[in-house]
Amino acid sequence: MQLCLLHSLGIYGENVKESKSVTAHIDINGERFEVIVDPDLAFAFKVGKKADFNNVLIAEEIFKDARKGERHSIEKLKKAFGTDDVITIAQRIVKEGEVPITTEQRRAMVEEKRKKIVTMIAREAIDPRTGAPHPPQRIEKAMEEARVHIDPFKPAESQFESVVSSLRSFLPMKFEHVRLAVKIPTEFVQRCYQFAKSSGMQQEEWLEDGSLAFIVEIPAGMRPEFFDRINGLTAGKAIIKELK
Repeated sequence: MQLCLLHSLGIYGENVKESKSVTAHIDINGERFEVIVDPDLAFAFKVGKKADFNNVLIAEEIFKDARKGERHSIEKLKKAFGTDDVITIAQRIVKEGEVPITTEQRRAMVEEKRKKIVTMIAREAIDPRTGAPHPPQRIEKAMEEARVHIDPFKPAESQFESVVSSLRSFLPMKFEHVRLAVKIPTEFVQRCYQFAKSSGMQQEEWLEDGSLAFIVEIPAGMRPEFFDRINGLTAGKAIIKELK
């Protein structure tokens, strides 16, 4: 965006930096519609981290070419969006269109996806040599050695298999599930029930004394975490047995 355009719009003060704005756009029926936005706030709104649209727009204008300062006519706006309300149109452009991301945003997105994938591997995989989960630090080191590429725009879940494949030569991994039979004493059932459900509780059975028995199947790497959580919720009084 050109400095003179910002000045002409009356939105460029001495404390506002040119780098703090980007042009978001959407193409509809062969026409391009652009808005000038704050990169951080626009991105937060786009991904749902910001509920309102306050301060997202740098200029309350819908442009045909923001760099040249060319605005769309009201007729064009109504034809494309069914309204000429700038805020309504701008919200749609940001939500459905393209919003350039900054280097810092890309780095943060990659780091967020990386941490999520590391957590997934730590929870679902075990070291076949020891039968224990790999510590996150060991997984991160292996990812560095394997030069694993993380796509900032793809969900971590959809990248999981490709990352695991890249790590095979650097980190011995085994993926298996364990089935556990669990009995929760009566006095702790209310406290434990929601956690049991979220863990994939199966074959739920209420016993005559009011205690709860169930079976759960979880990744082997989650076994220590599951044991710790159940024992913490029941003061160590739950009965847990691994089924073969």
